[in-house]
Amino acid sequence: MSIADNLAHLHDQIAEACRRSSRSESEVALMAVSKVHPVEVILEAYAAGQRLFGENRVQEFQEKSQHLAGLSDASFHLIGPLQSNKTNRAAELFDAVDTVDSLKIAQRLSSACTALNKKMPVLVEVKLSHEESKHGLAPEELPELLAAMEVLASIEVVGLMTVPPWSEDAETARPYFRELRRLRDESRKMHPALTQLSMGMSNDFVVAIEEGSTCVRVGTALFGKRVYPA
Repeated sequence: MSIADNLAHLHDQIAEACRRSSRSESEVALMAVSKVHPVEVILEAYAAGQRLFGENRVQEFQEKSQHLAGLSDASFHLIGPLQSNKTNRAAELFDAVDTVDSLKIAQRLSSACTALNKKMPVLVEVKLSHEESKHGLAPEELPELLAAMEVLASIEVVGLMTVPPWSEDAETARPYFRELRRLRDESRKMHPALTQLSMGMSNDFVVAIEEGSTCVRVGTALFGKRVYPA
């Protein structure tokens, strides 16, 4: 199947999940995760109507971005961990960063955006699993970070993001999605701008939508399996 066919199928699945959950399809954004994939697939997805993309690495997207300058209405989010020495470049390249997990990163990103005369929406990544490979802030540290970030002039926290442990059984992710929504709802009492929940990937996005996701991050189901460089 072509990327356009895959995209249409994904939108059908999202629409069906929204119907079952009594939600409007307009509440759920589809992010095309293009990490490792070549520029050509981004262009093909764009031609098929896709406008929201997620990349994992600053350096990888820096190389791709030279070929994407004409896509003025496309939006690119950083969805991989951000190192403090890459914050300046991330501020230049991306429209949003969805993986802020410390005050240091938030401060450096805000300073970089100030220098660019830019205000950037960000998500706080929360680590809800015990896997060593997962990134994010511990849930109990979230209130303190959100309060500290309020004074940062050039970034605005608009929601939370998480990555549950991978499983072929999508149901195993449900408790993690439910907990992120609870944290978001609790945090909104003090921070009403927190409306977004980025959760759900190719294998579990239907469950994520049922639990309130406002953005699903889909790569494999759209572009096929990734082939990583040797």
